[in-house]
Formats: sequence, C-alpha cells, structure tokens
Amino acid sequence: MTEILQTPKLVVVFGGSGFVGRHVVRALARRGYRIRVACRRPDLAGHLQPLGNVGQIQPVQANIRVRWSVDRAVQGADHVVNLVAILHESGRQKFTPVHEFGARAVAEAARAVGAGLTHISALGTDLNAQSEYARTKALGEKAVLETIEDAVILRPSINFGPEDSFFNRFASMARYSPVLPLIGGGRTKFQPVYVGDVAEAVARSVDGKVQGGRIYELGGPQVLTFKQCMQEMLAMIDRKRLLVSVPWWVANMQASILGLLPNPLLTKDQVLQLREDNIVSDAAIRENRTLAGLDIQPQSIGSILPSYLWRYRPAGQFQRKTAE
Repeated sequence: MTEILQTPKLVVVFGGSGFVGRHVVRALARRGYRIRVACRRPDLAGHLQPLGNVGQIQPVQANIRVRWSVDRAVQGADHVVNLVAILHESGRQKFTPVHEFGARAVAEAARAVGAGLTHISALGTDLNAQSEYARTKALGEKAVLETIEDAVILRPSINFGPEDSFFNRFASMARYSPVLPLIGGGRTKFQPVYVGDVAEAVARSVDGKVQGGRIYELGGPQVLTFKQCMQEMLAMIDRKRLLVSVPWWVANMQASILGLLPNPLLTKDQVLQLREDNIVSDAAIRENRTLAGLDIQPQSIGSILPSYLWRYRPAGQFQRKTAE
C-alpha cells in the first residue's frame, strides 16, 4: 500500500527577519514547518536561509501598513505569527499604524483564511499608559482578541541574545566611555528573558500546545534593576566603569535632542517607559500564564551573556588566558 506523505503546515511569520524573528524561524524550522517570512525587505533576509532546509524558508514582501500585501502574504497559511513592532517612530513607521492598525490587519487576514494566530506584544502594555509605545501595543492586543478570540498573545520582557540591542548597546558604549548613564537612578526593574525561550513559546503555540484566548507574560528567572543589569554586563566584559545617575528631567532634555537623530539612543517615549517596572505580574504567576506555565525553563543571563559579550572584553576571546 502506497504511503501518502502529508505536506507540512505553512506558518507565515510577519517580521521574521528581525532579532526575535530569526530565532522564531529557527525554532519553527527545526519542527519541520514550511515558513513564509513576510517582511518589508525580503532581499535583506538571506541570513534566514541557513536556518532550515533548502526551500523550507521563503521570504516574501509585505508591509502591515499595506493591507493588500498582508492578505497576499497569508494565503494558504495554517498559522500566522506577528512579531512586528517599532521602538521609536521614524518616517512612515508610526506607533499607531504599526502596533494597532497593523495588528488588526494581520488578525483579520488570518481569520479570513482560517489560520491560527500568535501575536507578540510586550510587558508593560496598558491602555492608560502615558507612553505611546505601551498604549498602542495594548490597543493592538485588544484588536487581536476582538478579531480572533482564541489568539495567543505573548508579552515578553526585554529580550536578550546574540543580536540584542540592550546588552550589546551598553557593552559597546563601555568600550569607549568611562561612564554609563543610569536614567532615574537605575532603579527600574526588568526581568530579561532569553530570546530563545520566547521563540520556543511561539513554536509551542504553533504546535497547538498553548491555550488560546489568553495573554502570557514571559520573563526570565531573575528580576534585576537597570543598575544591576549594567553591573552584570560590566562583569561579563571585565571592565570597570562609573555608573552615573541621570535625573528624570535631565533624561527628558537629552531625549528631546537625541530623539531627533535617525536612529536615536533615547527618546522621550522611552523615558516614560523607564518610569515603569517591566516584570511579570503577580496575576500572571497565579494563573500560570508564564514560561513555567508553558513548561519552559527560562535561561538566566549568567548562562547566556558570556556566549556573545566576550567580544567586548579588552582582550576579546583571549581575556581569560591573559588574566591567568
């Protein structure tokens, strides 16, 4: 009797060429899914090809601000993942069109083809937030659940990993600057989560192992203040730097100027975000809406940071040998 081979499911990943996206694509590729990566510049997504077998990963052009491109990208999809987000506004990339209208467009397109949906949001989202980033992310969650009731929403804290823009940015600054700034005294709390753990949570939602219609909060095993994050990073790169407290009003002044740059180091909206802790809520812990609730053991920064921050040490990969 001839065995009939079943075609692997097709997963469409919006924003799959970015930092979190490449790890999500890798996790899905290992499971054997066919992956269509929807991004604005598919010509710059060649780095994704080695993550899967030949022909398994297909980048296509799509922009969530352009509805017809979203509809085209999800044709034939079994599941859709939306990772698209911006940290600051630039040109036509504004918070409301990307976070709210874009999220609704992806959800409506997924519903039209009968596909499941996993939406990546962020910790700290709040409909009443002063930060436009946090407020529009909350509006995006609302739009998604109004469109697809059983969608899975994941709210990660700050993601860290080889290509992150948090530890890498400050480690790079520490190579040349004798001081590092602590906005608001560095007392804001974070719960850094390894990007690989977030990708695994996304993959399990695609597998159908995550209950839909719920919002999951993803944080690592440690709650650290901003100051403690900087201290951990400096210890990893074996450098001593002066940590200087920057009052909120000074940070706002700096952000007003830096925010005018094409790729700003700091914006006024980010200063507003830093006024709020970025940690998993007690309600999420009680209701098992965390990584532990997904049977994922979160990895600590101590086990991951050395694997990619070594290049910022004074002697790079030879630092330990030099010290000895």
